[in-house]
Amino acid sequence: MDIQTLSPAPGARTKTKRLGRGIGSGVGKTSGKGHKGQWARSGGGVRPGFEGGQMPLTRRVPKRGFTNIYKKEYTVINVSDLERFDDGSVVTADALLAAGVVKKIEAYGIKVLGNGELTKKLTVEAKKFSESARAIIEKAGGKAEVK
Repeated sequence: MDIQTLSPAPGARTKTKRLGRGIGSGVGKTSGKGHKGQWARSGGGVRPGFEGGQMPLTRRVPKRGFTNIYKKEYTVINVSDLERFDDGSVVTADALLAAGVVKKIEAYGIKVLGNGELTKKLTVEAKKFSESARAIIEKAGGKAEVK
């Protein structure tokens, strides 16, 4: 394959439609806009969601709930996710990120929940632990440190 033989895929490049260039072009006279009316005007048409004056759907549907601005967001992991680390290692938020266990760490840090089993002795550093998670980590001979 040479650079001079490269070309776009068939149909990838099309000529622009030239409007208002005579009846033979298929888009002459009214340029495909029909006769008069809102859609034929310059800048014509309606904004998205406009229903001709009828009460729009977004206003007909009732509002529900609220967003609690004081909510604490934690990145949640389970004890079973810690099984991939080597025996005796220290598990931190950065280690979880590097290992690909979590994609991002929320503002309040990591919270460990007690779903699954752990067979390795690990030192786990997190912001919060559930009681069951703490029990599982300590039963395996590790430590659950709040950092």
